[in-house]
Amino acid sequence: MYFGGYYWVVIGPSVNALPEPAFELTGGALCLDFANSVDNRPTLRAQDLLPDYRHLLAWSLQVGALSETEVAELVSRADQVPAESARALERSRQVREAIFSVFSAAARAERPPRDDVKVLNEAIRQAFGRLELEPAADGYRWHWQSQPPDLDRPLWPIVRSAADLLTSTDLARVRECNAENCGWLFLDKSKNRARRWCDMKVCGNRSKARRYRAAREAARAGAASSSRPSS
Repeated sequence: MYFGGYYWVVIGPSVNALPEPAFELTGGALCLDFANSVDNRPTLRAQDLLPDYRHLLAWSLQVGALSETEVAELVSRADQVPAESARALERSRQVREAIFSVFSAAARAERPPRDDVKVLNEAIRQAFGRLELEPAADGYRWHWQSQPPDLDRPLWPIVRSAADLLTSTDLARVRECNAENCGWLFLDKSKNRARRWCDMKVCGNRSKARRYRAAREAARAGAASSSRPSS
């Protein structure tokens, strides 16, 4: 439930607040949005937007990777075993960096680092081992076997998304934002495949403003130089 700027998870009669109200989702794929949970990645001011396990759960709830019931169960489990939840968070970060590395290489048409592919493959083996078929109204559907609650549960749909994208024709549409302080990944769904920014309203406008200022400064410098008397 979203109310008052926060996501609230209802557990019976009690209510627990998750700490992050919203994340910017511009990747076009679940795995890319997860890779983008680091802000200012190429700079010395890089900021992890998932500083603790509850932020990971808030992100998972916002993107629809977990239901409110699943989040409630994981909040309870994480509170019971904080050291384990910290290790689960660290594993998620390792997978996130492997996902970023592999797709960043794809965006540049380069081969990814072997170690990062190894990390992703291991995560795929663990996640797909929890995937089951269950009857549905119109046949069958995929279902994650997550009882008792597994603190790695947020990673499973992310890893599946990465595997699906890496083996699809959409891999050729993966791009890395051209903004020098961004580095976010996105799927370029434009007709001419010429999209350069993760978000035109943010990175695109910043880049245009930066080029405009540089052009004005160069023009002023040129005008000042031409106005000086020759010796």
